[in-house]
This record gives sequence, C-alpha cells and structure tokens, in this order.
Amino acid sequence: MAAQDELNQLERVFMRLGHAETDEQLQDIISKFLPPVLLKLSSVQEGVRKKVMELLVHLNKRIKSRPKIQLPVETLLVQYQDPAAASFVTNFTIIYIKMGYPRLEVSKQCELAPTLLTAMEGKPQPQQDSLMHLLIPTLYHMKYPSEPSKPSPFVLTERPKTVQLLLEFMLDVLLMPYGFVLNEPPIRPAPSSPQGGSGAGAAAAQGLPQPPPGMSVYAVKRVIGEAQWSPEQLEQCKLGIVKFIEAEQVPEVETVIHLVVASSDTRHSVATAADLELKSKQSIIDWNNPLIINKMYKVYLGDIPLKTKGATMKQELKHEPVSTRVKMKILPHLLRSRLAAECFPANIQVVYDGLFGANTNNKLLSLTLQFVHHICMVCPDTNKPLGLMLLNGLTKLINEYKEDPKLLCMAYSAVGKLSSRMPQLFTKDIALVQQFFESMCKEESDVRLAIQEALSMMVGAYANLQGALLNLMEALVAAYITKPEVQVRQVAMKFASTVFGSDHVASRYLLLLAAGDPREEVSGEAQRALRSLPSAKTEKEGSRPMPSFPEMVSYIHEKAAQRLKTPAKYIVGTSTLPFNPATFGEIVLYLRTCLSYSAGATPTTQSLMDMQDDAPLIGRYVQSLLSNDASPSSANKGGEVNPVHVYIDLLQQLLSAVGGIPVMYCLLEVVSVCPEKLTPKFVDKIDWIKGLMNTNKEDLRELAAQLYAMVVSTMSGNELRTAVQNLIKTTKDMHSPETQHGAVLALGYMVGRYMNKRRSLMPTEATPKENEEQIAMATKIIGSFLDSESPLLTVAAVTALGEIGRNSVLLIPADGNGFTKLSLVDNLLARIPSGKETGKMKERAIQTLGFLPVGDGEFPHQKKILQGLMDSVEAKQVELQFTVGEALTNAAVGSRSGAARDVWTCTEDQYCPPDNMKNNDIVPWVLNSVLSKYIPSPNPHVRQAACIWLLSLVKKLSHHKEIQSHLKEIQTAFISILSDPDELSQDVASKGLGLVYELGGEQDQQELVSTLVETLMTGKRVKHAVSEDTEVFQGEALGKAPDGQGLSTYKELCSLASDLNQPDLVYKFMNLANHHAMWNSRKGAAFGFNIIAAKAGEQMAPFLPQLVPRLYRYQFDPNLAIRQAMTSIWDALVTDKSIVEKYFKEILQDVISNLTSNMWRVRESSCMALNDLVRGRQASDIIDRLSEIWETLFRVLDDIKESVRKAADLTLKTLSKVCVRMCESTGATAQRTVAVLLPTLLDKGIVSNVSEVRTLSIQTLVKISKTAGSRLKPHAPRLIPALLEALSVLEPQVLNYLSLRATEQEKSAMDAARLSAAKSSPMMETINMCLQHLDVSVLGELVPKLCDLLKSGIGLGTKGGCASVIVSLTVQCPQDLTPYSGKLMSALLNGINDRSSVIQKSFAFAIGHLVRTAKDGSVEKLLQKLNTWYLEKEEVLYKSTCCLVVHAISHYSPDVLKAHAGVGLPLAFLGMHQEAEEEKGESAEANLWAEVWQDHVPGSFGGIRLYMTELIAITQRALQSQSWKMKAQGAAAMATIAKQQTGSLVAPHLGMVLSALLQGLAGRTWAGKEELLKAVGSVVSKCSVELQKPAVGQPTVSEVLDLVLKECKKESLVYKMAALRSAADILESTQVDRFQEITDIVLPLIKKNQPARAGSPRHNDDDEEDDVKARELQTEVLLCAFETLGKAWPKTIQTQNQFQNEVCRLMCDRLKLSTWRVQLGVLRTMKVFYQGLLLLDKEHQNAAVLTEMLSETCTALAVPLENKSYSSVRTDALVVVELLLKRIEESDQWECLSERSRQQLQRSLATMETDSRPDLKDKAQTMRRKIQALP
Repeated sequence: MAAQDELNQLERVFMRLGHAETDEQLQDIISKFLPPVLLKLSSVQEGVRKKVMELLVHLNKRIKSRPKIQLPVETLLVQYQDPAAASFVTNFTIIYIKMGYPRLEVSKQCELAPTLLTAMEGKPQPQQDSLMHLLIPTLYHMKYPSEPSKPSPFVLTERPKTVQLLLEFMLDVLLMPYGFVLNEPPIRPAPSSPQGGSGAGAAAAQGLPQPPPGMSVYAVKRVIGEAQWSPEQLEQCKLGIVKFIEAEQVPEVETVIHLVVASSDTRHSVATAADLELKSKQSIIDWNNPLIINKMYKVYLGDIPLKTKGATMKQELKHEPVSTRVKMKILPHLLRSRLAAECFPANIQVVYDGLFGANTNNKLLSLTLQFVHHICMVCPDTNKPLGLMLLNGLTKLINEYKEDPKLLCMAYSAVGKLSSRMPQLFTKDIALVQQFFESMCKEESDVRLAIQEALSMMVGAYANLQGALLNLMEALVAAYITKPEVQVRQVAMKFASTVFGSDHVASRYLLLLAAGDPREEVSGEAQRALRSLPSAKTEKEGSRPMPSFPEMVSYIHEKAAQRLKTPAKYIVGTSTLPFNPATFGEIVLYLRTCLSYSAGATPTTQSLMDMQDDAPLIGRYVQSLLSNDASPSSANKGGEVNPVHVYIDLLQQLLSAVGGIPVMYCLLEVVSVCPEKLTPKFVDKIDWIKGLMNTNKEDLRELAAQLYAMVVSTMSGNELRTAVQNLIKTTKDMHSPETQHGAVLALGYMVGRYMNKRRSLMPTEATPKENEEQIAMATKIIGSFLDSESPLLTVAAVTALGEIGRNSVLLIPADGNGFTKLSLVDNLLARIPSGKETGKMKERAIQTLGFLPVGDGEFPHQKKILQGLMDSVEAKQVELQFTVGEALTNAAVGSRSGAARDVWTCTEDQYCPPDNMKNNDIVPWVLNSVLSKYIPSPNPHVRQAACIWLLSLVKKLSHHKEIQSHLKEIQTAFISILSDPDELSQDVASKGLGLVYELGGEQDQQELVSTLVETLMTGKRVKHAVSEDTEVFQGEALGKAPDGQGLSTYKELCSLASDLNQPDLVYKFMNLANHHAMWNSRKGAAFGFNIIAAKAGEQMAPFLPQLVPRLYRYQFDPNLAIRQAMTSIWDALVTDKSIVEKYFKEILQDVISNLTSNMWRVRESSCMALNDLVRGRQASDIIDRLSEIWETLFRVLDDIKESVRKAADLTLKTLSKVCVRMCESTGATAQRTVAVLLPTLLDKGIVSNVSEVRTLSIQTLVKISKTAGSRLKPHAPRLIPALLEALSVLEPQVLNYLSLRATEQEKSAMDAARLSAAKSSPMMETINMCLQHLDVSVLGELVPKLCDLLKSGIGLGTKGGCASVIVSLTVQCPQDLTPYSGKLMSALLNGINDRSSVIQKSFAFAIGHLVRTAKDGSVEKLLQKLNTWYLEKEEVLYKSTCCLVVHAISHYSPDVLKAHAGVGLPLAFLGMHQEAEEEKGESAEANLWAEVWQDHVPGSFGGIRLYMTELIAITQRALQSQSWKMKAQGAAAMATIAKQQTGSLVAPHLGMVLSALLQGLAGRTWAGKEELLKAVGSVVSKCSVELQKPAVGQPTVSEVLDLVLKECKKESLVYKMAALRSAADILESTQVDRFQEITDIVLPLIKKNQPARAGSPRHNDDDEEDDVKARELQTEVLLCAFETLGKAWPKTIQTQNQFQNEVCRLMCDRLKLSTWRVQLGVLRTMKVFYQGLLLLDKEHQNAAVLTEMLSETCTALAVPLENKSYSSVRTDALVVVELLLKRIEESDQWECLSERSRQQLQRSLATMETDSRPDLKDKAQTMRRKIQALP
C-alpha cells in the first residue's frame, strides 16, 4: 500500500512538472520536490525507484535546456551530508549539486563554499574531486576578513585530512598549463621497456597519455574534471588559490610550495600576486622546516622510481618532474635552507638534474652551481658518497661545458670549496690538480682567476702526501713553476710551500726558483715561505725547519750543472750562470741559512753583523765537514764533492758575474772560519780578490780586503813581504781612491792578522827585523791617510789602525814630533765632537780609541783616552754613546778585554787572555769617575750617556770585583736617572737596575729592593746641582709635569708589585716593560735583554690571576709611557690568547669598580678597557652587569675631565652596538636584554641633564626598537612617553630662541619644519614601531601618560608627537580607545590654544580623528565648549582654534559632525563672516568655515532655512557680545540670513530676524555696525509686503524707520552714510513719506559741502594726504546725500510742494559747480526727482512754479551736456533731458518750457553734433529736432 502511495505522489509531481509553463514555475516545483524525490531512491520497491529514475530523466532534459533555472543546492548539500543517507541517494544528490552550484549567483556560491568543504569529509575520492572542482573557481570571489581576529569563512583546523586533499588539488591546479589538451594514446600498448621506461616513455608505455610537467595522469584528469576550464577561468582559479593562501586560511608551512609554483606561472597576474606574498612572508617562513623542504624536493623531482623500494607506485599516480621554469623558482628557496643542503640523496639529484638535465639552461645551471656551493658550505664532512658525486659532477661539467665563462668560474670555485670541506676526496687524485694547472695555462683570464682560487683552496687537501704521490706532486709542481702565466707560477709556488715539509730539498729548490721570479707577487710570497721558520703547530712530525746543508748543496749543485746545458741558463757579460741573478742570490742566502742551521745556530740573514756572531759555531761545523772528506785524491776525479767546496764554488761563480755584498760576506765567512784548510785554494786567486777590492761599493771593498788579508797572512815570509810592498805601492796610486781605500784596509787587516798570529802562535819569539820595519812602514803610511782630503780614506785609515791596535802594539813613538801615539789619540778625540765628521767616522774613531789599550798593555795615554771619551758627549747621539760605552769598557780593562780575540773563531765568552800580557786594568778609576762626576751632571745628555756607559760596564764586566763591591752605589745611580724626563734614560736605568739586582747575593738583593721601593714610592729624588750655565729645560723636556712625572711608570710598576706582596717583582716588571726602539738596534740588542725578559715572564706565571685584570686596564692608560710599559709586560706574560676569556669576570669587576676611581687617569683607562672588553661579546657574558655598566658610564660621561668624557662616550657607543646586537637575536636573552636595558635608558638616560647622555640613550633606544620588535610591547607605556619627551629635549635650543624672535609667517614656516623633522626623527620612528604592537592591555597605562604629556609637555616636537601618536591609535585600535577618548580629548583641548599655529593644527588634526572613537556626550560637550570660546573669548587664538577643530572634525570625521550639526554648523555659519585680519589679507579662517558649512548643507539657502532657529540664536548671541568685532560679525551673518532669505522670510522668522537686528542697532556706534543697517535695509525693503501684515513680535515699518532715522543722526560720517542708505532703501520700498526728517539731516550735509572757491589757500604738503582722504570722504557724503534725497522723494503733493523748489535749486547749483562724480550723482537724483514730480502730472499742474523750475534746470543742464571729458556725464544729462521732454509731452505743458530754455537746450545739444560716441550724437540730434519742432 505504502508503495502505491509513493507512486501516486510521484505521479502528482510528474503532473505538476508537465503543467509548469514558465521557468519560474518549474523552478518553484524543482526547489520544492527535488530533494524529497531523490530520497525516494532509497525505496525498497523496484517500481518506485524506476519511477523516480523516469522522473529524473525527464527533469534532466528540461533543466539542461534551461540554464537559468536554479536548483535547491543548499538543501541538497544538507541532504548530501546526512550520514544516514543511502549511497545511492548521495550519488544522485551530488549530480544535482554539480549541476546547480555553478548556476548560483557568485555571492551565494561564496556563502556555500565552506559547506562544500565540510561535505567532502569521508566521501569517496571521485566525489571529493568533484566538490573541489566546484569550490576552486569560487575562491576568486571569496571575501576574507581584514583582521586575523575575525572569524574566517573556512574553518579548517578540525579537518586535517580535507585540508591535505584540498592542498594537493590546489597544487595540481597551479601546475596545470593553460590550454592543455590530454591526448589519449592509441589503444594498442607499445612494447614496454624493461624498467617501465623513464620520463616521457613511462606513461605512454602503459597506454597512458603524457601529463604536463609536475603532474600525474590522474592529477590532470581530475583538474580537467567533467568540463575543462578555459585558460581565463584557469587563471582566475589560480588567482583565487593565491588569495586563499594570502588570507592565511591554512598554515604557512603547508602553502609555501604553492606560492613558489604560482610565482613561476606563465600569466603575469598570478606570478606577481604569488611573488608579492612570498616576499612578504620571506622572513617569517622557517626555510629549515622539513615539511617545506621535502615538499619542494618532491615537486622538483617528481616521483622517481627507486629500484630499492618494493612496492611500485601505480603508473597513473606517478608525478613528472616540474618544468625548468618552476625549477628556477624553487632553487633560490633551497639556497636559503641549511636543511635542503643536507637532504641526501635529493640534493644530489637536483644538482645532477640542473647540471646535465635535458631541459637545463644557463640560468638554471647558474642556480644549480650556487646550490652546489651551498651544499659545500653546509653539508656535514662525513657524507662520502655525496662529496664524491658532487666532485664527479663538477669535473664532468668542467670537462664538457664550454659556453659561459662565469659558470665555469663558479664550477671551479665550487671544487675549491669542496676540497676544503672534504680533503679526503682529493688526496689521492693528483690528476685533478694537473688538469686544473693545464686549464689554467689555456683558459682566459677570468676563469684563470677562478682556477687559481680553487687550486689555492685545494692545497690543504694534499698537505699530508706520502711516497709515490709526493713524488708525482713534486714533478707536477716543477713542471708548472716555470710557466709564463704568473697565476700558474703563483699557485705552483703555493703548492711547493704547503704540500712539502720544510726540509724537503726539491720543493725548497722550486721555491728558490720562484723567489727569483720577476713578478713581485710570486717572489715575495716564495721568499716569505723560505724565510719563515715553521711554528710548532704547522711543523710536520719529524720534519726539520730546513734541509741539512750537505743535502741542499749537492741538490743545487746537480741542478746547476743540468741547467747550464739547457736554455734556462743565464748569460751575463762573459760568464754563464745556471740561474738568473735574483734566484742565484736567494739560493746562496738560503744555503747560508741551512749552513748556520746545521751548525746549530739560529739562522738569520737580516744583518751581516748578526750573521758574524754565529761564525765560531759555523766554523766548527765546517771543520767537521772538511775533516770528513778524507781522501783528497778521489775528490779531484769526480769534481768537487765536498759541500763546503761546492758552496765556495757557487759563491765565486755569483761573485765573479754579479757581485753582491751578502755573497761576498758568505765567502769571507766560510774562508775565515777555517783559514788553514781553505785559504790555500785562494792563493792563486789573489788577483781576483784584488779585483774585488777595487769595486765601486765601499762595503764590498772592505769585505774583500778582509778576505785578501786572510789569504795573504797565511803565506810564508817572502810572499808576505812582497804582498805588503805591493799594497804599499798601491796606496800611493793617486788616480783611484777606491783602489787606495781597498789597499789601506787590506794593509791594516793584514798587519793585524799577522801580529795576532805571531802573538797567539809564537808568543815568546820576537818578530823578524825586516818584517818589523815593514810593519812600522805600513803603519806610518796608514797614519798618513789620517789627514787625507777624502773622508773615505780617512775612515779606512782609522779602521786599519784600530785593527792593528787591537792585535798588537803600534810601532810608532809614544810622543814627540810626527805621527805618534799621542798625535793619534788627539786626532781621533778631536773627531768625536766635530760637526764635520760622519757618524761612521765617529763610530770608527771611538772604536779605535777603545782598541788602543787592548793591544798595548803599556799604552801611555790610557787615561787620556778614557777622559777624552767621557768628555765628548754631544746632544742626541744615543747610538754613539753605546759605542762609547763599549770603548770605555775595552779601554778600562785594557789588555784583558775580549776585543783582542779573533772574531771568526772565538766567542767573547770563550776568550781567555794570554798570561804573559801586562795588566793595565783601571776599572776602579773609570767607575768612580762615572758615578761621582757624570751621573750627577746637571746636563741631561751627559746623565743619559753616563747611564749607558754604566750599563755597559755592569753588563760586560759583571764578574769584575770592582763592580761586585759597588752594587749599592750603582743602584743609587740608576735610580737617580729613573726620574729623568727622557724615556731612553729611564729605560736604560730600569734595565741597569735589573742587572744590578741579578748580580747581588741574597743579602744584597733584599737591601736593594727595599731601597728601590722606598725611593719610588716616596718619590725622593737625587737633586742635580744647577750652576749658572746649566740648561734647565732640554728641548722637549718643556711641558713635562714637574712632579717627577718621569717616575710615574715606575711608581705604577712598584705599586703593582707591592699589591702582589712581591716587591722584588718590580725588577722583573722593569725588564718586561722594555719598549724603547733602541733595544732592537744592533747596539741595544747586544745587551740581550729580550732573553732576560723571557725568563722574567716565566717567573710571573703564578701571579697571573691578580695581574691580568690590572694589566688589562693599564694597557689603556692615558700616560703613554705607562701604557707602553704595561703593554710590553702584557705581551710578555700573556702568550695565550684565551686568557681574557678565562679571567673575564675578574677583569670586568676590576674595570667597573675603577670607572669611578678618584684619579682621572684610572677612570679614563677603565673606560677604554671596558670599550675593548665588551666589543664582540655575547649577551650572556655581561647581561648581569649591564644596567650597572650603563649607569656608571652615564656618570662618567659627565666627568670633569674632557679626555675621560671622550673615552666614556666611545665606550658607550660600543656598548650600544653590542646591546643592539643582543636584542636582535631571538630567545630569552634578547627579551631579558630589552627588559634590563629599557628601564636604564628611560630612567637614567633620556632624562639626564647631560646632553651627550640623552643623545646616546635615544640613539640606542631607536636601534633597539628596530631590532626588538614585539618584545617592546610590555615596555611601551614607558617607552612611548619617554621618547615623546625626547623629541623636544633633543632639539637644538637655538630653534626655540629663533622661533620667539621670528615674525608670524617665519615662525609658522619654521615650526612646521621643526615638527616634520621631529616626525621623521628616529624617536618617532621608534614610537611607530612600538605602536604596531599595542593592544588593550597596554592602553590603560599609556593614555594617562599621554594626557600628562599633552598638559605638561613643553617642546613643539613633544606636543606634535603626542598628537600624531593619538591619530595612530585611532587608526590602529579604535574600539579599544573608546573608553579613553574623552580624557584624551580634554587634554588636547587644554593644550590647543598654543602660541604655535603648527601645534594648534596638529592638535586639531588629532581631535578631528579622535571624535570618531569618542562617546556622543563628549563630542556634544566639545562643540558646546568651542561655541562658548568662539563667542566669548576675545583672543584671536581661540577663534582660530575653534575654526581648526571644527574643520578637522568636518574633514576627518564628517559623520560625527552630521550627528551634531545643530551645534556645529551654526558656528561655522557665523565663522564664515569673520573679518580678515589686516596683515593676513585674505581671510583663511573664513574660507575654512565656509568649507565646513558648504560640505554639510544642501546649498546655502536650504541650509539657512534648515537651521534658521539655531542660526538666529547664535547671531543674536554674537550681537549681544561684549566685543565689537563679534557684534560686526553677527551683523554680517544676520545680513546674509536676511539677504539669502529676504524673499521668503515670513512670520515668525521675519519678526525674529528684524527684532534681533533692531536690538543690535540700539546703543553707540561701533566698527561693523553698518552691517546691521544694511541688513535692516535689505530685510525691510525685500519683505515690505510681509511687514504690512501685522503679526505678533514683528515690528512695524514705522518703528523700524524711527530707529533707523535715529541712527542717521549719529556723528560718524561713514556710519551716517550707511544709515542714510538704509533709510533710503526702506523709504523707497515702502513709499512712506518721511522727507521732512530726511531733509533735516541731508540738507545741512549738502550745504556744508560747498565746493571750494578757486582762490582758497593751499595747505602745506604734510596735510596733503589727509586732505585727499578728507575730500574723498566729502564726495562720498555728497553722493550719498543726493542719492538719499532721490530715494526718499515722497509721492505726497503737500510735501512736494513744500520742498520741490529748494531741492531743485540745490541740484542745479550743484550741477554747475562740481566734480564729474558729483555731477553724475546729481543727475541721477534729478532723474528720480522729475520721474516722481507730481507737477508734471495732469492732476496737479502749476505752470508758474514749473516754468521757473524748468528754466533753472535747463540752464544747469548745459554744464553736463557740454562736458567734453566724461561721456558718462553727457549720457546721464541726455537721459534727464529725454525724461523731461517725455513728461512735458505727456502732461502737455510745453508752454512751461520757455523760449530761453529751449534755446539753451538746443545750443547745448548742438555741441554734441560732433560727439565721439555715435549713439549720443544720434540721440542729441533727435531731441534737438524735437525741440525745434515745438509750437
């Protein structure tokens, strides 16, 4: 039965469907019945279901042909979601949803869009796809809320699955190309490849179509759906998706890939939108999020079939890789991510795809290479396969790619980076290095540089090569180190220096070749590599700092032999060298370095003197080398084999060809250290040596002379004598001073050498007689050169005599005539102080003097020499004093001095004087002289010299009993010099003290220390006696502090030692404080203080914890001496760089506590130390002390001493930078830093009265606010007001001053500039940063502070800033601001009447915005208050304020003003009538008021009508105001109301207006009262008809007239005229006869104004201007009087009869005797007069009177008619004549116009026959004819 019912129901539906005739009917039926019919599908009855199907088929046909018909989509969606519904029903329901949804209106679609999403949950995949297909096009039209807080249309958070589906679908839509057609392939499947093919083949192989890049077949099908979108629709869909993402409907992490894909879209609109969105999120997105990166890789690479995975993916689901276009967008984002670089293997797949993919292009290549760089930088070193694949890929690219050199460069440098990350990949692969070297020779310059860089980075990978590989590398480097390209040589050199150990012979040889390279960048680098001794860290295990001498020599020897046979040889002159001179020179010096190293000395080639110190050691080594070489016979056969001989050969080769002083020295040295074995080689080369003695270099000759002497002195008797004779002969050769020079020196060295030998080998034998004679002869000859003209020879002679004197007794007489010992001493002593001699000469002379007592134990003039030397002190010859010290020591000890040794074979310490020498030691005398006479000398130069001598004595003769027994006296002497102002003196003294202390025994040491400490700490000084001729200040000593400032350094050192309870450390400190350059000089270094210092440093180690903080601070002491001393100590003690880290807390504590020390020096040094300490620190280190540091520094910034202030300023700037950097970081530290810093800066900094502190605080605040962002929110209520105050505080005070002095215009321009400067200032920027982060929680605190600032703020900037903050708040959080608006408004109003117009404007601007958020009551109150101000306050300021505020409200919140129009607009209306100020000219305010009025009323007329009552009320208030100006303004407003409304003013308004006006008229006159009169006049004249009707409260016309006429009697002429005009208008319009009263007023005026007679006397010039003005006024009065007469001329016959004659006469008189303007006025009155004259009417004729009047008139009219100058006068006269003729004609009284009058008129008219104006001419003619024609 039920089934039957159902069928019947269905039938009925069918019927109704059939009957539906219109679309509307059909639509109604469908919307009603479709859902229930669909539900019937779940019926169990087959018949019912069939029937339903039938019905649906019918329905479909009809619907499809009618696209307009709407389906009940909403109901269907509800039905579709019903969980109980059968699947059969839902399947059909969705069909109709799909059909109906696109038919809906867009807005409806948007509304249902969220429901589509909800409906997807848990439905089968195809249906979900269909729903999404419907949803996507709608997204383009969706509206999303602008604020994130508002609820969003889509609620997606609860449906993660749906979101995933939707996102996948969206991605497919974005990847879909425009206009893509899916071609189904032929049915027969192609034979598939074994793996199922790859790329394009894969899909096709299984009979599937080819999808576009990035998509799978399935994805394409579902995006196409049932009806494919057109390209335009697809573009809209894509844009919709981008909008959906922008609206943040789903988390950013999920949608990054969508945006990236969209940004690569081919349509500009989509790409731009996505790009913008990506850029804005750039900084927010975490590019290291695995979700994002994996998505990117997946899209980039597609689904790659991996062979390892068991389950294979269905072919149609397999995604293709994306197109190149998309790849180029994805790669830059991968470059941002650390994680992307670490994702293996995806990263390498991307790399290979980019480098070798089928579709790659240059841009993608470039990006891929950047990615490779990124991987090289980031990737962990452990990932072997990745590194290997990268390397293979890069090498493949380098080998195959040839297009763009830039890309090649990138590839090369990537290899370089890879090598530094994964050296192990490269170590075995030397072929790669070779390949790179090869390419470097061939490629162009850019690429060459890149390869150079890559190879330089690769060097490190080969640092530990062994065995065969090392040999390969050696061959490689050797091959390329001689290439023509400089970069190739440079890199080869780098390999040579880095890859091999420093004792690797072959590589050293290659480096030597490079060291002689012509290009500086190669040679310099190579020389550095050869000379730098490897440090402990870089030294390889078991390697030595350099090869051993024999190895190196034999290798060089072998190579030299080879090179001589190749083109590499170098030809100079006649000789052929194996190397070029530069290289050869380097080789020789390097061999010398190896020699000294092998001999056990420290290798140095810096100075020859230093090298000579090692000679004895080298000697021993050479001896041993030579003695190893046993059988001489074997040597001769195989050429020279002994390294020493080879070395000598090389030296000779180079010397012969090129020369060179170091080479000469090396040869001399090697021969001298072992003369017995080596000189015989040179016996046959004597001439060659002599040749060297003649060269043009002085030093070379000297060395050659020594070699010559060395060789000759080993010969036997006769040969020796011959040699001496030859030399003597040569000395006489006057032609060549060079030759003489060489010979003199050789003689000296030879004699010295010979005597020395005799003395050491045969001490007892006497010298053979003939030899002695020869020697005496030689000595004499040498002596003769002392007087030579040539300084060169003199120096040689002095040197030669010194050599002889050092080794033996001089064979010349002691005194007497000629060349004697005495004359020699005198000669030499005289040279020391002489100004003519060179420094070298003086040095040699002093040395020679010191040597004389050494060789001669009985030298007679020993004391004379010593005395002479000590008296020869000159200023500024410090170096020389060291020489003197040495000479004194030598001369004092005499024959026991170490100077007598052979320097080549014996060191000073080893020297032991022979026993048979006579002792001539006079040390006690010398010491006594120095201590008693020279140390206390008043001349500082003498003191300094004495100090140096004393140091020399103590150092050289430390074991001498005399020195040992006088330690205390010596210490006292040194202490006295410590306080000398000269730095060197102090330094020498301090060194001396150290030496003295070391020499003493324990007992002595204690005494010494206590004396020293006491002297230093109490500052007792040795006084120098001042005699008359003492120089009190020596040059630079002027300006030094007289408090023994010199001692300050030592005091500090002493107190440092006392603080450690180790007073004796003061000596160590003194040693470490070595800072004078002197100690680095040759003379200074001889004292060996650096060794002592090193020892002292070790002894200090236990005291480091106490020392480090103080020393750290002392390094920044303002006293240069102390600073240098302490820095030296620091450098000596602190070898470990991390020591500052280790003692950081202690240093910081020390520095902070000393910032406020009572000594300025300490304060300054603490500031500088702190500056150094905080630089580059992490926040955590100092955050606890941060506020303390800031506050203390703020105090120091106001120090009494300028240098301290500067230091504090510097430190604060550094600290500020550090803090800003701390706030930049993320995490708790930044938050904490902000919390610590802000209070300090706000409480102590900004409010400080020290301007520097304020400035710095603000700069820091600004920077912090930029970096801290949202972390500022909790501090905003403090920060914003503080910054606002700062806006004014930081403004230059001079601006305020100028502002006060400026004129109004200047002031407002200047203030505007100041305000805009303040607004663009960093403080305002900061405030705006803060405002972005505000919300309700903060406003409660902030607003009261803002109010206070508005009330009490002083500066222009602060006030302006406050106003703009308020405006920002109204925009940012209007709702939250409502509770506070009233407060803010009243605060703004309180401050608004500011003297500065700029502030007024900005406050008004703020109020204009604020009223939007304020309550209605507050706005009402505000407007009321403004009304009161405007009407009651006198000052102009208040008026302008009211104007600005109302205008601002009208402009920025017009709706608010509309709501309160009844209060606001009347005020605006009144304001419109404000008079302009004189100086301002155009009234700006009136214009603003007018703008407000016009913006809010429907036209002026309607506006006045609308607000009539309010307008009258306010104008009445204005009229009753105390202020005349306000009254006038009210009057003007009233007049406007009257004028605008005149025609339409009726009761009761008419009465109100008139009463108000009349009320105003009462009382005395005031400026502007005329307006009232005008208004009365116009109202009455326009509304005369209305006034006739009586009404309550409406004055009658006569009442009005009484009042007005009363006003006419007032004195003021101007006012009188206004009153008269008003009365005249009223009389004219109402036709009331009040002529009697008018004449009483007017006639006297006219009569009084008699025209001046011609003869009246003139006034003087001063009054002329006043006269002109007065006359002008008179004319005006006259004109007004006549006009009034005309207008008041009554229509009553009695009055006319009474006055007509008088008036007529008056007019005629005036016509004759007046200016043209008056004539015009009279003529016009005359016209009115005759127009209304009743005599000319027929009823009231009186011929006699008329005749008289006419005759008078005609006579008078002649004047204007004949007026030639003014055509207007003539015109008006003609009009009067015309009127007269017309009226006479009408009343037919021609007889009254007498003949005389006619004649008169004709005459006058005749004159106009010639008138220039034709119209007048014609008119005159017509009238003349008319008169002529009269009877």
